[in-house]
Amino acid sequence: MHHSSFPRSGEPISKLGFGAMGLAGWFGGNADDSKSHWIDSLLYALDRGVNFIDTARAYGNSERIVGKALSQWSGTRPFVATKVENLSGQRGWGTPVDPELAHPPGHIIASTQRSLTELGLDHVDLLQLHIWWPTWGVNGHWMDELQQLKQEGLVRHIGISIPDHRSDMALPLVQSGLIDSVQTIINIFDPIALDNLLPTCVEHDVAVIARCVLDEGGLTGTLTEDTVFAEDDFRYGYFDDIVPRAVYLRKVDELRQYVPQYAGSLAALALKFVVQAQGVTTAISSMQVREYCEANIAALEEPELPAEIHELLRFKHRFIKNFNETKIFGEYR
Repeated sequence: MHHSSFPRSGEPISKLGFGAMGLAGWFGGNADDSKSHWIDSLLYALDRGVNFIDTARAYGNSERIVGKALSQWSGTRPFVATKVENLSGQRGWGTPVDPELAHPPGHIIASTQRSLTELGLDHVDLLQLHIWWPTWGVNGHWMDELQQLKQEGLVRHIGISIPDHRSDMALPLVQSGLIDSVQTIINIFDPIALDNLLPTCVEHDVAVIARCVLDEGGLTGTLTEDTVFAEDDFRYGYFDDIVPRAVYLRKVDELRQYVPQYAGSLAALALKFVVQAQGVTTAISSMQVREYCEANIAALEEPELPAEIHELLRFKHRFIKNFNETKIFGEYR
């Protein structure tokens, strides 16, 4: 497993991170019947060198399941990141949310304490705000509470998760020096964060956690015109409400020219593109299924993409889309 360094501490972080959103059961099916398989998948990932776990208060029982897996893990403690729950009742996608509604005074501390209980830990390595908007500025009671948690040793690092595709919105907060990490969307279709956010994060020693690296599975090449998602699946409506599915599939087909010469699969191509980007600390992918773990880990064992191919993917295949409110299942990603 390849590693990078977490900028503010220098500790090694696996370039592939275990995204625990899938442990919420948001990809359909009976969550209770899947818990043992999810724990097995997480333990397998840890055993293969994945040492970064990203979860959230909003992800159903995800924190509790991660905690159960950690209680069974006898190896080196992984780097555990979670996120503060947003109480505004809004997705926060496209429209700024009032910080007083999202995180009323005292809420961030209370949410963190619940996270620690669910995870069975005395501290988390990274606490992120699941919602932050530049309209909040860089100071406020929310930042005071984050800093207090650091001072008390309940969290080691603090950061934010950008609520939609506009990664540049985080630049003022990154430049303030007050946060240690930013989580944002990065994939072949939307590499916009590579233009401004990543260079600024590198300059200010801020970690970058890339999410949606496979565009909710669309970049794996398994999506077809006939694929049907259940209404309890997070992807229900994802590939149809924004653009016609046929348009999306054509954009995916254009990537097939790089397989197998430069990657063993479309998913491997997408994953390697993200982890090779300068400034990406780790790329998280939902790996609640062991098969996903095996495939993602194998992808990173392949040779790197040539620099000219990486640049070609970055600039030729952009398909940037920012979502409005749709019938997409769930409120967070």
